[in-house]
Amino acid sequence: MADSSLALRRPSAAHRPPAARPPPVRPRLVRGRVGHSPGVTATPLAETAAAAAARPDDPTPGDLVALAAAVAGDAGRALALARQVGPRLAVPGRGRTARRWALLRDLAAADLTAARVAEAHTDALAILAEDQAVGGRTSLDADRAAAQLWGVFAAEGPGVRVDAQPAGDGWVLSGTKPWCSLADRLDRALITAHLPGGGRRLFAIDLTGPHVRVDPPTGWYARGLVQVSSTAVHLDRCPAEPVGADGWYLTRSGFAWGGMGVAACWLGGAIGVARALHRAVRAREPDQIGLMHLGAIDAALTAGQHLLDAAAAAVDDGRADGPAGALWAARVRAVVAGTVDTVLTRVGHALGPAPLAFDDDHARRVADLQLYVRQQHAERDDAALGALVRDRKEWP
Repeated sequence: MADSSLALRRPSAAHRPPAARPPPVRPRLVRGRVGHSPGVTATPLAETAAAAAARPDDPTPGDLVALAAAVAGDAGRALALARQVGPRLAVPGRGRTARRWALLRDLAAADLTAARVAEAHTDALAILAEDQAVGGRTSLDADRAAAQLWGVFAAEGPGVRVDAQPAGDGWVLSGTKPWCSLADRLDRALITAHLPGGGRRLFAIDLTGPHVRVDPPTGWYARGLVQVSSTAVHLDRCPAEPVGADGWYLTRSGFAWGGMGVAACWLGGAIGVARALHRAVRAREPDQIGLMHLGAIDAALTAGQHLLDAAAAAVDDGRADGPAGALWAARVRAVVAGTVDTVLTRVGHALGPAPLAFDDDHARRVADLQLYVRQQHAERDDAALGALVRDRKEWP
């Protein structure tokens, strides 16, 4: 049977490209190990994770990435890691946005379950910090909140909704909220609800109280992010504390910034998938087709990273506030989603079915990334981007 792996087919001597010195590569996570460029002795992953666990009060970014690799798709380990990441991830818009997104990217390159859980938890903390920065009157403190596990539940679904009603000096929420990931394993959540006079507002609720019922994840059939199950949450006069003013959640600048943080995770997931091809072409001499795929992937990853870096700079210097931030987010998410599609397609063409069938780590990465990136709504989001640029006098 012919070898289906294009990247590993050896070219004939007549068509073989001249030998070239391989370029240096960034520090990378290889399967089962954390190391640098080939030839440098790598530290076994178990040892690195153990060393990180020995410093629970002061893990370095490298420690957190090693712990993310050890998550290996397990939601329990991902939740434990999220607690450690929360207080150590820079808040966006305060001069260190690039560092925030770089850590999310690196967590995702190590394990997408780890990044998916950490991103949601830290997004909630960033929302609370943003509310405080604009003079919010909530009693919630972002630093103390980091000790709890948070989700952000803002999706809407057909036939269901959550309504907010004043109750004494506070508010209560009733109704059903769909798409609540890991709701049965979190402590608290930020949740959007409809107001009596129209519009929506963000509220904080305790997910462990008697007024909350979480559906079992019996309908979760995903083959990617298998343990990050999403289900419905039912509220029956659940006490709630407002976060931000009416309509603030969707109009604040941080909404766009959070969307770009998700894109950083997609980019990291693409890097994790692409490393399988990079390892393959270094292990055996590739043909021109394998090199073509690797080159195209390198160009796509580089373009995505440069745009994300530019967006981070715009966030920190005030050029991504309000409508400008929405445009940045639409562009970043479109470009990075396109990068993900390029990586998934080209790695699949280059390596063939073998790693999808026999490499548990690679097969899980591909399935995780395919599901995660669908948070970008493909052609609908492209149309939304088109609407944003349609009336611009100077374009592109």
